[in-house]
Amino acid sequence: FLLSLKLENKTKEKLQKQICQVALDHFEKQYTTELGEAWASVRDVLTYPLCWQYAILLNKFSPSAELENTLRMKGYHPAFPGSLPYLPASFKCYIRRTPGRFPAQKHQAGKLKEYYLLNAASLLPVLALEVKDGEDVLDLCAAPGGKSVATLQCAYPGQFHCNEYDDLRSRWLKQTIESFIPDPLINLIMVSKLDGRQIGDLKPELYDKVLVDAPCSNDRSWLFSSDIQQATLRLIQRKELPSLQFQLLRSAIKALRPGGSLVYSTCTLSKAENSDVINLILNSCSNVMPVDISEMAKAVSQEFTFLSGMQQHELLVLPEKGKAWGPMYVAKLKKM
Repeated sequence: FLLSLKLENKTKEKLQKQICQVALDHFEKQYTTELGEAWASVRDVLTYPLCWQYAILLNKFSPSAELENTLRMKGYHPAFPGSLPYLPASFKCYIRRTPGRFPAQKHQAGKLKEYYLLNAASLLPVLALEVKDGEDVLDLCAAPGGKSVATLQCAYPGQFHCNEYDDLRSRWLKQTIESFIPDPLINLIMVSKLDGRQIGDLKPELYDKVLVDAPCSNDRSWLFSSDIQQATLRLIQRKELPSLQFQLLRSAIKALRPGGSLVYSTCTLSKAENSDVINLILNSCSNVMPVDISEMAKAVSQEFTFLSGMQQHELLVLPEKGKAWGPMYVAKLKKM
């Protein structure tokens, strides 16, 4: 018992050492103001990776009944209830309340993976987008590819365009698609490395659905920045992100057909990168309107904790112990 206690304390010390104080101090100031009392419990989860949880998204292109049995035996259950407004039968994701992660599968050329490990909250933007068979879909900032893979678990788009501007992340995206999607279908996916801010001008009114999972100040990873220099640089760049996010959204709106819808998401708690960006878009683009996603939020409230006081077209997932999902901001808009 003493040995296990010592080991636990050692692990705790190691984790404490890794936390970047510069980032934590910055978050402390900002989120105490923005989240009020909710920040203390969110901070406890974000700064303690031993309580983080991982969801398992099954790959319908490589089904395994054995895997589902194993997951059930290990205490996993389906993450999303049947009462969701949009939940295709082919979309299967498992979670459990206890922390820890299921072993990841290695990339093997020519062999499809059976599942994808991810933060369950990152599937909410995909479910909010409600992609149907035959629709033309654009994933504007697609790497590392989890949301692209999840979209293909839901439906067979007519045209599926996955874009990633960053060179390294684009390679990562391609590998993810190769690991999860079979050959005939891969040929229907277009992977590009365009500047997302220009796609709207290059491909005007081409898509029925657009996902903008925007570059953001990723609260989870930023808290564990490798050094003070990196953290300081990130915090300087943080001020420039809302402008980039706004430009990406404007481009996405141009790329949408009239009547089409768009989902914007980030993995930060920051109001400047979330509600403020969406409000700016709604105030400056007369051809878009907000779409109510409160029914979706209500349906998943057993497994996710949401910040109260949000508007009906948006939600913010707050991590807490036993439901350590998020941060994840989701907003939905429709083009007139």
